Amino acid sequence: MRTSTLGRPRRRLVALLGTAALALTGAVALPGSAEAANILSNAGFESGGLSPWTCTGNLGSVVSSPVHSGSKALQGAVSSSDNAKCSQTVSVQPNTTYSLTAWVRGNYVYLGVDGGASTWTPSASSYTQLSVSFTTGASQTSATIYTHGWYGQGTYWADDISLDGPGGGGGSDTQAPTAPTGLTSTGKTSSSVSLSWNASSDNVGVTGYDVYNGSSRVTTVTGTSATVGGLSASTSYTFTVRARDAAGNTSGASNAVTVTTSAGGGGGTGFKQAAPYLYEGWGDPPNPQTVMSATGIKWFTMAFVLDSGGCNPAWDGSRPLTGGADQTAINQIRAAGGDIVPSFGGWQGSKLGANCSSASALAAATQKVIDAYGLKAVDFDIENTDEFENEAVQAKILTALKTLKANNPGLKTIVTFGTSTTGPTYYGNRLIEQAKSIGADIDVFTIMPFDFGGGSDMYGNTVNATEGLKNKLKSTFGWDDATAYAHIGISGMNGLSDQQENTTPQIWTQIRDWANSHHIARLAYWAVNRDRPCPGGGVTSNCSGISQTNWQFTSITAGFTG
Repeated sequence: MRTSTLGRPRRRLVALLGTAALALTGAVALPGSAEAANILSNAGFESGGLSPWTCTGNLGSVVSSPVHSGSKALQGAVSSSDNAKCSQTVSVQPNTTYSLTAWVRGNYVYLGVDGGASTWTPSASSYTQLSVSFTTGASQTSATIYTHGWYGQGTYWADDISLDGPGGGGGSDTQAPTAPTGLTSTGKTSSSVSLSWNASSDNVGVTGYDVYNGSSRVTTVTGTSATVGGLSASTSYTFTVRARDAAGNTSGASNAVTVTTSAGGGGGTGFKQAAPYLYEGWGDPPNPQTVMSATGIKWFTMAFVLDSGGCNPAWDGSRPLTGGADQTAINQIRAAGGDIVPSFGGWQGSKLGANCSSASALAAATQKVIDAYGLKAVDFDIENTDEFENEAVQAKILTALKTLKANNPGLKTIVTFGTSTTGPTYYGNRLIEQAKSIGADIDVFTIMPFDFGGGSDMYGNTVNATEGLKNKLKSTFGWDDATAYAHIGISGMNGLSDQQENTTPQIWTQIRDWANSHHIARLAYWAVNRDRPCPGGGVTSNCSGISQTNWQFTSITAGFTG
């Protein structure tokens, strides 16, 4: 997290690990015979998707590197509060021994069956095979296979997972589930269709739903909704769904629904913004017109609007909303042909999101700032335990932003939050899921890819974190790649970070060029106040701590076009 010197801390993961919690007992292989056949589906993840695997916290994804064999593998983005458990339920036969194996990579990676045997490795810097056997119970007809990492111990990978033994079916249960009803399309993009349906019933229990495009099964899920990806633009598809139970009995088909995908070219908000942070309360703030003239930058993110008491907005919670240094800077920016987006929140101080009593009160407080400056956009920088790690406050902020968009046609809304090196953490995923659940219609989800706790590859970490965010947006909203990128922002830190990570002008140029080539929505960094050289100066408020020219990072940022 950021030091008080900089006053703009970001959050990072803290490993929560107790050695006693890691002591799991491996099971002894039991005797018995099993056919040498892998009964898991998508065992090597070569389909390019997770299905029928499901992962807690939506922290699982399919990646192309590193792999054990083939071209794909499973990646679990473990956080400090979620072990990224990925599992698949299959039909099995009673009183039968099965052999479970997997190739895994990472720290503290586990393999097992729910309610039964498991095994793990404390450290695997390259792919290592885990294996364990188990015997099903006298009446057992299904088993849930899983792999997971451990809290705060970093990303893990798994590939070529195999469950050798006879498939299920052949038991006493011969009754099929009822057919699903009410199949409907809930959304579409140029390359995906989202579907939902009513649950089926069964004498024992439904274990999954198979989704068909025509006569081809395209995915299997355990719930009553699915998103089918990999489709062509402007193309008609007809879908049905069938339910199955643990014994392998399959229902009749649901009603059919025909959907035509959207036209190609991707989608998004049409909003592009290069807007580095400018802070009038700290770090020898420069004259913004001087910076604009030297760099060509047009937008600034003005930090920070806080609560001055009683849910009343003020700059830093103490400087007046109008008539002070902040308004002077805003007037200068606008006189030079630019504009600003205020940032509400940040790491420190008394925040409106946490202290306003309700979403409507928060919306009213924010509206005062919108009215005072005729704003086109607002940014909520959601950090620390009082806002980011408080799900009720997250929901309050998102609900307020939904209200503001309804009351201010054309207003763009941005949320900014911390990230891991592989994408959103548990609370970042929760924020995105809440935004979808309440229909907040957020225009830009901006991550802060730094203060990871070390690590020298700031370009690679930034790209990986952004790709993780893209995948989360795709899975949550059913967007294609282009649409997801068009809702993404990156907010970096120039020069030395609190964790002594070094983003040089060359690295920031690489990040800017990557952002342009992927057509994301927003590029920012903390902060213009620090966009001055002081090699060897350490982490301080009015220079970057490295060798550079004046306003070099701002000049690079001004080249962001999306």
